[in-house]
Amino acid sequence: MAFSSLALLPPASALADETDDGQEVTDFYFAGVITFDDEPVADVTVAIEGNGFGADTVTDADGRWRLYVPEKETYTLTVDEDTLPDGVIVEGDSASQEVEFELTGTKIVNLFLGEGVRETTSFLDQLLSRIVGGLNFGLLLGLAAMGAALIYGTTRLSNFAHGEMVTWGAVIALLCTTFWHLPMWLGIIAAIVAGGLLGLAMDAGLWRPLRRRGLGIVQLMIVSIGLSLALRYVMQYMIGGPTYQLQGASPAPIKLGPISLSYIDMIGMGTSIVIILGVAYFLTRTRIGKATRAISDNPQLAAASGIDVDRVVRIVWILSGSLAAMSGVLWAYFRPGVKWDMGMQMLLLIFCAITLGGLGSAIGALIGSIIVGLAVEVSTLLGVPSDLKYASALVALIVILLVRPQGLLGHKERLG
Repeated sequence: MAFSSLALLPPASALADETDDGQEVTDFYFAGVITFDDEPVADVTVAIEGNGFGADTVTDADGRWRLYVPEKETYTLTVDEDTLPDGVIVEGDSASQEVEFELTGTKIVNLFLGEGVRETTSFLDQLLSRIVGGLNFGLLLGLAAMGAALIYGTTRLSNFAHGEMVTWGAVIALLCTTFWHLPMWLGIIAAIVAGGLLGLAMDAGLWRPLRRRGLGIVQLMIVSIGLSLALRYVMQYMIGGPTYQLQGASPAPIKLGPISLSYIDMIGMGTSIVIILGVAYFLTRTRIGKATRAISDNPQLAAASGIDVDRVVRIVWILSGSLAAMSGVLWAYFRPGVKWDMGMQMLLLIFCAITLGGLGSAIGALIGSIIVGLAVEVSTLLGVPSDLKYASALVALIVILLVRPQGLLGHKERLG
C-alpha cells in the first residue's frame, strides 16, 4: 500500500491575491502532496465543496496541491479518480471525505492511494440520482416562487426583497435552535410564523401606503431593491458573517438503489408536497383563494364586484412570507448552512421559475421551479461545470420563452 505524504506549502501571506489557477487567496486552506510508490503524482484533480462554495485545482509536478476556502467550516474534499494513474484508486469507501479545521486556519489531509479497480456508476444511475436531487431542489424552490408569483399576480410587484424573506425563515430557525437550543419543530413553527409577520409588516408598513400614493411599478421595484439591501445587512448584523448549521444538518444518506437521500431530504420533499397541495386547495376551493385569482386576472373588475382588494393582498403577503420562510429552512438543509446572504443566491432562480411558468401564476411558478431544479442538477452530468450549473436554468428559460413568450401557463395579455 502506498500513500500520499502531505507537506505544507509557503504561507498564504507570501502568495498573490489570486493563484495561477484562479483561486482567491484567503487565510484558510487545505494543502498537501500526493505521492504513489514514493513518487509525486502530477495533474491529479482535487476539489473542495461545501457551504455554498466550490473550487478545484490540480497537483503540480511535485504532487503539491492547495485549496483556499472562505471560512473555517466543514467541507467535502474529493479526488477525481479519473485523473489518477491506471490501476490506482483512493482507498476507503470513496474518494470523498469530510474535512474540517482545528485550531489553525490550515489543514493537512492524509489521502491514501492503493492499487485497485475503480467502481463506476452508470450514466443511467447517475441521471436517476440527479433527477431526484432536482425534484428535491425544485420543490423547495417552488415554495418561494409560488409566494412571489402570488405577490406579482395581485400587485404586479417584482419583489427583489423576496430572497431576504427566504433568508429570514432560515435565520429565525437558526436563532431558535442553534442559538437558543429549542427543539427543531418549534424552530420551524417560529420561522413560519415570523415569515408571515414579516410579510404582514412589509405590506402594512410600506407597500400599502405606497400603493395608495399611486407609485408606479418601476418605482415600487426600485424600493424593493433598497429594501432587499437593508434587510440583508440587518440579518448580517443579527448573525454575523459565518455560515451556521441547523440541528441535524448533513445526516448520513440512505441508499435506495442508485439514489442517496437523507431522512431530512425525504421529510423536506414530503413537507413541500403537502404545503403545495394546501396552497392549491386554498387557491381553488376557498373564497379568499378565488378572490386572489380574480384580482390576479383583473384587479379593477374584482374591486368593482365587491372584493376587498387590500384585505386579499394582505393575506397574500402573509402567505407568501410563510412560504418563503419554509423554503428558507429547507434551503438551509439542502445547501447545507445558514448565511446572511443565502436568499440572494435563490432570487434569480425564483424570478426564472416565475417567468418560465407564466407571470402571476402560482401553479406555473411551481412547474417552472421543477424545471429549474432539474436543469440545475442534471446539467453537471452533461458536462456543465458546477460553477455554471445555475446558468443552465437561464438557458432553459430562454429556450422555452422563444417558443412560448408568455410562459407555460401565462396569458398573452400579461406581456404588455
